[in-house]
Amino acid sequence: MLSSSFRPRIRPIPLCIAVLVLYFFRTWTSWLGSAYIIVRTPVIWKSTASQFTISEERDQFDVTFGSYSNNQSSSLPQHPDLVPPILHHINLGGRPARQEWLQARENCIQYHQGWDAHLWDDEKANKLVEESYPHLKQMWDNYKYPVQRVDALRYMVLYKYGGVILDMDLDCKRSLGPLRRFGFVAPAAHPIGFSIGLMMASKRHPFVGELVRNLPIFDRDWFRLPYPTVMFSTGCHYASAIHTMQQNRTDLRVLVGPDYDFEMHRLSGDVETPLFHHLGTSSWHSFDASIIVSIGHTENWMPSVHLHMVMCILAVSSFVAIFVGALSYLQRRRQLARMSEDPLHALESNKKRRGSAHRFE
Repeated sequence: MLSSSFRPRIRPIPLCIAVLVLYFFRTWTSWLGSAYIIVRTPVIWKSTASQFTISEERDQFDVTFGSYSNNQSSSLPQHPDLVPPILHHINLGGRPARQEWLQARENCIQYHQGWDAHLWDDEKANKLVEESYPHLKQMWDNYKYPVQRVDALRYMVLYKYGGVILDMDLDCKRSLGPLRRFGFVAPAAHPIGFSIGLMMASKRHPFVGELVRNLPIFDRDWFRLPYPTVMFSTGCHYASAIHTMQQNRTDLRVLVGPDYDFEMHRLSGDVETPLFHHLGTSSWHSFDASIIVSIGHTENWMPSVHLHMVMCILAVSSFVAIFVGALSYLQRRRQLARMSEDPLHALESNKKRRGSAHRFE
């Protein structure tokens, strides 16, 4: 019979290892799922872009806008207007908007006479999230970078109201009316994906709903760097990755230029496009942005490797190093614990080590 004083011993070290393995498994499963979607985005995008890019041949649409009046605010009568006549601009952070931004916004309003125009500030944004997206309020409050709130608000506003979301530094040169025939449309980004600086969508568009729904899934501190954290959690790379996840993407249209100037509508830097003068104020970019972008633009350096894949490989390597280091530490702690529990075993082990050392002398 067992003594009444017998108590089963629970060894803390194996238990810690089991808990650590379970934690890393759950964390990695979720993280790797998100990382896989981001890594595969360039491949899927380039192989399927012809399905959803706007073209004159398929859509009878002049992508240079030379055939349309500067003040054409509708796609009628040839096509129904799917996008409601609403302009949305966002200025968060509690600071007054720059004068050139306000002038750019005013120019856009002038080209869209009769449209509703909304300027979303912190008070209005917080109220919208609290009332319409209460399940996302904690995530919204905990965003590390203010631009993440700006990006998330784009999707929330566009899903609830529909219309046109415009960056404050986009100075309109004509009306966006001809594009209202498309249920969702945004300009192409370089080298893949689309820009979220301009998005047009119908009210409660399913794809925009997916952009909102997936925000918590991709809400990660990617490599603890500002640029990838923003781009992969709320920015253009995030939105483009969600685009590739949709089963039918033919109605999720992307505006590109003609064959002779494919990047005609690219919104990067201080540029002129048929639709806008982009003032090019990417003020949120941090110290890491120039390094990461330069890697992505270095065509002679491993051209088959995409920026997304390079960054995810670095992240996986970091996780592996941490995991292996933690297991090594716990294994060493376990050995020390055994030696302290059995002094004779520890003495014999020390004699064996000293004997091995003498043999090599």
